[in-house]
Amino acid sequence: MSINQKQVIENLLSFPDKGFTMPALFVGHGSPMNAIEENEFSLYWQKLGKQLPKPEAILVISAHWLTQGTYVTSNTNLETIHDFRGFPQELFNVEYNVEGSPALVKDIVTSSADIHENLDWGLDHGAWSILVHLFPEANIPVIQLSIDYYKESNYHFEIGKQLARLRKKGVLIIGSGNIVHNLSAIDWHKMHEDNYGFDWAIESNELIKETVYSRDFTNLIRYDKLGLAVQSAIPTPDHYFPLLYVLGLVTKKDEVTTFNDKYLGGSLSMTSFIFNS
Repeated sequence: MSINQKQVIENLLSFPDKGFTMPALFVGHGSPMNAIEENEFSLYWQKLGKQLPKPEAILVISAHWLTQGTYVTSNTNLETIHDFRGFPQELFNVEYNVEGSPALVKDIVTSSADIHENLDWGLDHGAWSILVHLFPEANIPVIQLSIDYYKESNYHFEIGKQLARLRKKGVLIIGSGNIVHNLSAIDWHKMHEDNYGFDWAIESNELIKETVYSRDFTNLIRYDKLGLAVQSAIPTPDHYFPLLYVLGLVTKKDEVTTFNDKYLGGSLSMTSFIFNS
């Protein structure tokens, strides 16, 4: 290998330190319709995007990419995946055309034996329905990390810890899911009633918020031991696991702020967190 080739590879494998730590986000993404609606949730995402430092790249862990094994999109350009049905054509017309970041992917897969490259995925709605509001110009490279659905909870937290160093390299990491996500229990007649939550949904959401603020991450990893209310709020862990990745990113210096802290239809919460030092 020539000296020039070696230098090229080293450049691919390292983003320079920025001298500060990027915030980390857990975002309750809710319905895909939030991508095209102007409501209190999407308006806050727009506001937040203007307040955040501009990232070098964005890494999203979405509840809607479940795999066996952990993968990261290595495409040069990411396609918009419309992974839903029964919605208006206007939603299917949304295209969030954005570049990937092969350099960041090489950095990640070289640093972790658990994470592998994938060329088949793009951006699902758990990613782009948020990004169209946070960064509407689509001028920041984006990659997406899959969730190995067959791993125990602690695995997802540990992957987050492996990725934490990227915050110092200008990478904005977003976990996209929902703390309370029981679609089978939704009261569709009350979807437009402001902040309507069932008792068990409120109980579990408040408990998880309190536990996040107290930094009791062990109990959040063992969420299935937190009682019957939480079991109702998280009947399957797909929308909860993104929170564990984000908790793995958190440092002692991070302060936590809650936003979009509301309920929909009784059994869905939009509660979101920003961790910022």
